Amino acid sequence: MRFTKMEGCGNDYIYINCFEEIVEQPEKLAIAMSERHFGVGADGLVLIMPSKKADFRMRMFNLDGSEGEMCGNAVRCIGKYVYERGMTKKAEVSLETAGGIRYLALNIENEIVKTVRVDMGEPILEAEKIPVLHESSPAIGKKIQINGKELAFTCVSMGNPHAVTFVEDTQGFPVEEYGKLVEVSPFFPQKTNVEFVQILSRNQIKMRVWERGSGETLACGTGACASAVASILNGFCDREVGVSLLGGALTIAWDEGDNHVYMTGPAAFSFDGVWLREV
Repeated sequence: MRFTKMEGCGNDYIYINCFEEIVEQPEKLAIAMSERHFGVGADGLVLIMPSKKADFRMRMFNLDGSEGEMCGNAVRCIGKYVYERGMTKKAEVSLETAGGIRYLALNIENEIVKTVRVDMGEPILEAEKIPVLHESSPAIGKKIQINGKELAFTCVSMGNPHAVTFVEDTQGFPVEEYGKLVEVSPFFPQKTNVEFVQILSRNQIKMRVWERGSGETLACGTGACASAVASILNGFCDREVGVSLLGGALTIAWDEGDNHVYMTGPAAFSFDGVWLREV
C-alpha cells in the first residue's frame, strides 16, 4: 500500500490516496502505521477520498485508532497534496470532513503550494453543541479541579471540541500531567482537546496542545483556531492573531462580518513509501 508522509507545523500524518488504494481497517492501520518504532511514525492516519458533497473528502484517525472529526493541519496538507499530485488544478478546493465542509484557498507559486488559507467556518460556542457540561453559553471560565489545582477553561468547537486555558508560561507548564486528565474529564462527554495558551500581545499568543487520542503534538490547526477565539472572547487579543506552536506558526483571523475563522499556514511533503506489513 502506497502512502505519503506530510506535516503541517510539525503535526505529521500519514496520507493514503483512496482514489488509488483500498483501506479496509483504517482504525487498525492507523495504530500500526503511526507507531514510531515499528511503524512509519505519525500523529495519525488521513484518508483522501471521493466525495458527493465536495471536491474531496477526508477521514482522519488518531494514533490510538479513534476517528476524529477533522484536523486543520491535515486539511492544509490535503490541499497541497491534491494540487501538486495532479488531482485538481483549482486554486480553491472544497473538502468534506466529519466536522463539516471546509474551503481551501491555495497560495500557488510556480505550481508549488506555498501556504493554504482555510475557511474553518463559524466557531461553535454553545455548550451543548461542543459538547461540555456548563451552565452557560459561551462556556467561558469553566473551572475544573485537577490534581489540587483549579484551571479555568474557555470551550470552543471548531468541528471538534477544545478546552482552552491561559497560563503564564507554556514552556514550563506540565502539559502531559494536566492534558491527559482534562481530556477524559466527565465534563466533556466526547472527550476534548486541551490547549494551554500564553498571551504575548494583542496579536500574538503561544500555545501547546494535548490532542484527544494522540497526546501532546507539535501543532493543532483547530486548536490554534480555538485558542485564538478564546483569547478574543476573553478580551486578550484582537481579531487577527499569530499563534506560535512548538512546530511552527499559524495566522488565525476571526472575521466580524461572516463570523468565520480563517487559518493560514504551511504544509510540506516528507516522503513517499510503501507499507508492506499486515495489520
